[in-house]
Amino acid sequence: MTIYLSDAGKRFNRDWIFRHFTYNFESGQSYAITGPNGSGKSTLLQSLSGGMMLSEGSIKFEVGNQKSEITTEDIYTQVSICAPYLEVIEEMTLREFLDFHHGFKPFLASISTDSIIAALGLEKAENKQIRYYSSGMKQRVKLAQCIFSDTAIVLLDEPCTNLDVDGIALYHRLIAEYCKDRLVVVSSNDEVEYQFCEERINIGDYK
Repeated sequence: MTIYLSDAGKRFNRDWIFRHFTYNFESGQSYAITGPNGSGKSTLLQSLSGGMMLSEGSIKFEVGNQKSEITTEDIYTQVSICAPYLEVIEEMTLREFLDFHHGFKPFLASISTDSIIAALGLEKAENKQIRYYSSGMKQRVKLAQCIFSDTAIVLLDEPCTNLDVDGIALYHRLIAEYCKDRLVVVSSNDEVEYQFCEERINIGDYK
C-alpha cells in the first residue's frame, strides 16, 4: 500500500492547517507526525484515512505490485485507526465488542477474539461492560480494534493516552509483532509513542 500526497492542503475557514504537503507513505515503513498540540497532526492523520477531504492538492491510494488504485470512498476497508476522539461501545462487554467489530473488519490471520483478550491481559474483565473499565483498559481495547484488524494502513493518534508503564510496553509489543509489513503513521508530540518510527514529519514545516 502506498499513499501519495501531492501539494496537499487543508484549511478551516481562512486558517490553513497544513499546506503544500507532498509526500509518499509506503507499506513496511512507520512515520511519525510531530508538532505541538493544536498544530494539525490529527487533521493530517484524518486526511490520510480518507475520512477528511483536502482543501487543495490530491491524495491517491495504491495497493499491490500492480499499483491498483483504491478510491477515497473505498479506502476505509484498508484503514484502521486508534484515536482519543473515537469511542468504543461501552454498553457491550469486551467479548461482544470484539465480535461485533470483527463483523465489519476481519482480524489478522490466526487472530481470534480469545487471543486478543489474552494479549490485552483482560481475561478477568472480558464479560464486564466496557463502561466499567478504567481509562487505561479502554485504551487497550481501542488499540486492539485497530492493530488486530486486517488492514494495510494503521493510523495511531496519541496511542498511549491513559496507558500506564505496562500498557505502553504492550503497545510497543503489538507494534513490533503485528505491524512490520504494514503502513503505520503515529500522530504525537511524545517520543515514547513514536520512538520506533523511521520517518519523522514536523507538521510545522507545512504551514
